[in-house]
Amino acid sequence: MDPVIVVGAGPVGLALSLALAAQGVPSVVLDEGAGKEEPRHARTVVLRADTAALIERLGCTTIRDEGARWVGWRSLRRKQEMRALELGGDDCPAPVHIPQHALVRGLRDAIAELGPEGPVRLAAHSRLDSLEQDDGGVTVHTRGPDATWWRGSYAVGCDGARSTVRKLLGVRFPGRTAVERHAVAALRTELPWPDEAVLHRMPPWRAGGEEVTARPLPDGAWRLDWLLPARGELVTPEALVSRVRDTLSGWCDRTPQYDLIDTGVYTLHHRLARRWRVDRAFLAGDAAHLLGAVGTQALDEGLRDADNLAWKLALAWHHGASDTLLDSYQAERRTAVAARLRAADQSLPILRGSGGLRTYLPGTGRGHDILLTDGHLGLGALGAPPSYPHSPLAPQPTEAHTSVGTPFGAPVADARVTAPDGTTVRLRDRLGRGRLLVVLVAPGTGVWDRRHWAGAGVMPRLESAVEALPLRAELLVAESYPGASAHTVLLVRPDGHLVAAFAGVRPAELYAAADAVRGGPPARAGSTRTGSTRTGSARTVDIN
Repeated sequence: MDPVIVVGAGPVGLALSLALAAQGVPSVVLDEGAGKEEPRHARTVVLRADTAALIERLGCTTIRDEGARWVGWRSLRRKQEMRALELGGDDCPAPVHIPQHALVRGLRDAIAELGPEGPVRLAAHSRLDSLEQDDGGVTVHTRGPDATWWRGSYAVGCDGARSTVRKLLGVRFPGRTAVERHAVAALRTELPWPDEAVLHRMPPWRAGGEEVTARPLPDGAWRLDWLLPARGELVTPEALVSRVRDTLSGWCDRTPQYDLIDTGVYTLHHRLARRWRVDRAFLAGDAAHLLGAVGTQALDEGLRDADNLAWKLALAWHHGASDTLLDSYQAERRTAVAARLRAADQSLPILRGSGGLRTYLPGTGRGHDILLTDGHLGLGALGAPPSYPHSPLAPQPTEAHTSVGTPFGAPVADARVTAPDGTTVRLRDRLGRGRLLVVLVAPGTGVWDRRHWAGAGVMPRLESAVEALPLRAELLVAESYPGASAHTVLLVRPDGHLVAAFAGVRPAELYAAADAVRGGPPARAGSTRTGSTRTGSARTVDIN
């Protein structure tokens, strides 16, 4: 079968190709550039705990080597400290802050580790200019040193805000322009809060503006962001240096020594593609959505797109898939991102509206602080990992279902589990392998050798039920799980979302829930829509 064609070699496209490779699906990544990310230290990304764990599972070591995990979060308003949080616990995990070029390099290195004959092929200088579909797959054409036709089973547009794939598919991309605008500086210096991220609203010094953030990077570096008027004047280098000096002086009582590494100005837009699937073609990342105001992180959502889509494409590639399964990508991810955009848009008038008496009302500043903290730290409606309670893949509830600490459709807790080989691992480490996870909650198993309980109690019956499921599944055992009683059985999707929980071993109900996850039996090949007309001379390349 033909590989999946991934258009775009940014973090989302590279992560998707690695996620597919982990599930036995080959891909070709079309990169319109030279295959090398230009270092820009002022262009950094913040990854929440779930997306950072995904990147690590994909074999990207730069998360550990070149990323910074903040130990705390501090909010200031004028001269007053509003809030100080310790980061790193289960209730408030520490995000990872890393330059984007380092993340991309790490993902490319992970692909290189798969070998030159591995499942991922990177094609540099390959700019897409046409896309057409038929019952059996997708054919695309690229311009470059060698005009080339590529044949794939599916195509995924991860080619950014100006996505060629989206345009060829005729998908609209409505939304709002210039929602926020920021000046950025990356520098090395010493600030009063080592390894802590700082948000300062209405700082009391000249040129402080309405808001400035300081977020630590490794090796004594920091990224500083100043909120600018949405349609203000251009920021000159001299004005930006003046902001740097005023801000450092305001925080340190004098201007400390600093080494200015990089600067920039960026504008945030909020947009959402109308459709994320057109037959065998899909959109992901910035090609499907743009967000980022009030601390929300666009790359987080793009990586969640990749995680959600990879196991569904893998199932379709290996075994065929129903339209219900493939349509669920848009149903789940577009709904989740739309909710995030809606929450950000509703917060903007509150946080960025005119001042006056409103800014002096009791409790107003604290409420604003909570909203912004949620956006920056990945909490609440502005940042928490999404749930899919109304997914088309959700099974029908029955009397056998029981409640646990995780709502159905939400990401599972990262409990410690015993794997089939007897090792103890984190539940999150078993994700992304293209199979369901079945977790038996069995208190007391941790104090006994596996050979004493693996063939006792409910285990033989549960093992038989797992072997009979319509999808591959791995049976794990946990000493405990939040809110779960003994002998509770959890069914978890390959991307870590809870499907169902049962009070005891229920083979029929477990099978029905697994069948719902795959969207029912695979559908026959249906009609497709042509995205473009095949033109020009070219050579055909076998990308298997």
